[in-house]
Amino acid sequence: MTGSSARMLALLSLLQTQRDWPGQVLAERLEVSPRTVRRDVDRLRELGYRIGAIKGPDGGYRLAAGSELPPLLFDDDQAVAIAVALQSVPSSGVDLEEAASRALATVRQVMPSRLRHRVDGIRFSGTENATRVDPAVLEAVSAAVREKRMLRFDYGSASDRPARRTEPHAIVAREGKWYLIAWDVEAEDWRIFRLDRLSPRIPTGPTFTPRELPAKDAATYLAARSKGSVSEDRWPCVGEVIIRMPAREVAPFIGDGALEEIDEDSCRITVGAWSWVGVIASVARFDAPFEVVGPEELRAAAGVLAGRFAAASGAPVAEAAG
Repeated sequence: MTGSSARMLALLSLLQTQRDWPGQVLAERLEVSPRTVRRDVDRLRELGYRIGAIKGPDGGYRLAAGSELPPLLFDDDQAVAIAVALQSVPSSGVDLEEAASRALATVRQVMPSRLRHRVDGIRFSGTENATRVDPAVLEAVSAAVREKRMLRFDYGSASDRPARRTEPHAIVAREGKWYLIAWDVEAEDWRIFRLDRLSPRIPTGPTFTPRELPAKDAATYLAARSKGSVSEDRWPCVGEVIIRMPAREVAPFIGDGALEEIDEDSCRITVGAWSWVGVIASVARFDAPFEVVGPEELRAAAGVLAGRFAAASGAPVAEAAG
């Protein structure tokens, strides 16, 4: 690729971010003169890209939506991103594997050999997601969220139940599953729905005025609800423990907990769960001696769990504690 072609590709990449670019800023980003930017813009226009001029003291450019698709141009990083994204579709949970495979083959054909070889070198396998979301469902729900329209849908396997009426707020993908965060009209409360269990009823309803979500954003709300909270992404029970294991052996298994190395044979961990017994159970799974730092509720839970372990083994509680 020549220097001029590479520069035009970089210019196009900047313009495709869908924002207005002052000519001087583009020149600085590309390390060329404003006059060179004007020439490169003219060349892109000749290729079919509709690039509008912005009036003003500095002038500028904007890439407009065109009725025809001009030749596709990708830099190296974009080519790698496309290959990774399309090959990751099976683990996304959206039922688009066959379409993604065809898309990758189509894009590959229009790439220069240098990029084609690089894309061909990216091959990996992942765990196929057992949860399958119909692309039509994803599209219909996304449209309702975007247009702020009431959404009715059947949920689950019970067809005799009336359709749910909701004000859809956002779609969130988390750990291989897709969720709709919505205000349930009948329940008069926020609810979380799995997209793979949802069948929209078309057409959608009237528009609505969005309500304020009881969290800073939809992703935080989903994470908070999964931990028994409403507005904050935190566990209701969080405890601190010193465990007699090297930090390097504990770190891969504490999830969203925190870890502090004390010495080469022990570390301090802070972990959370739905209950205090749950916190102790998550520590006990390391099969190593530990000391409860606090709070007091965690010490009490350790006694409760010790009693349950003793009862399960058939040993007296005093003997098990010793």
